[in-house]
Amino acid sequence: MSSYIILIFLIAIFLSGIRIVFEYKRALKFRFGSYIKVLNPGFRWIIPFVETTQLVDMRVITINITTQEIMTQDNVPCKINGVLFYKIINATQSILEVENYDFAISQLAQASLRDVCGKVELDTILSKREEIGNNIREIVDAETKDWGITILDVKIKDIELPENMKRSMANQAEAERSRRARIILADAEKQAAHALLEAGELIDKSPSSIKLRLYQTLADIAAEKNSTIVFPFPEEVLYQKEKSDKRNNKGTKKRKSKK
Repeated sequence: MSSYIILIFLIAIFLSGIRIVFEYKRALKFRFGSYIKVLNPGFRWIIPFVETTQLVDMRVITINITTQEIMTQDNVPCKINGVLFYKIINATQSILEVENYDFAISQLAQASLRDVCGKVELDTILSKREEIGNNIREIVDAETKDWGITILDVKIKDIELPENMKRSMANQAEAERSRRARIILADAEKQAAHALLEAGELIDKSPSSIKLRLYQTLADIAAEKNSTIVFPFPEEVLYQKEKSDKRNNKGTKKRKSKK
């Protein structure tokens, strides 16, 4: 009977020492509190009550940078938040060098966000988010290098401005759009004037062009079907008179030349 009890006790001890380490994790083994080594993924066994393990996630981890109230260089108050991505590259350092790396990185990111955004103007924050994120990443990455952690990226998510600043920026944007519209309209009028000048010069060279243009204008007016056009005399009379005037002028020039 006692042998069965001993066998069951040994089996329980063996089972309690089994550890399964997943592929995306590493396990640090400690013996009586002293660091021994890193256990790689797979089936592992430790001595119960003598050795312990602590798991470390080796995947990319995301941390939200909580909203920070910041005063920019041009004295504009705003609230900014973001997100940070990091990855553990040395499991041993991440456990032995810092107490809680997740909390420590979060605090570093918040302090760096306030520091970087407080040294630039609001327009820079709004237009150069990626550059600001890179500056924050470099600052945090320099601090976490000794912890076996690398900062992959920092993104600025939301920028909350005061209501009066939003109205001022909206008015500024509206004025800018109005200015651009006026410039475009002036350029269009200038181009149209040059085109009309060239068209007028071409039409003056040919009387038939004037006649065709007149017919086209009449066709455009008649398309509305709400106007009546009345000519006081036939159009051919006008052109006959012009031809007779030209003949008379030629005859006068010939008589003067004979004299």
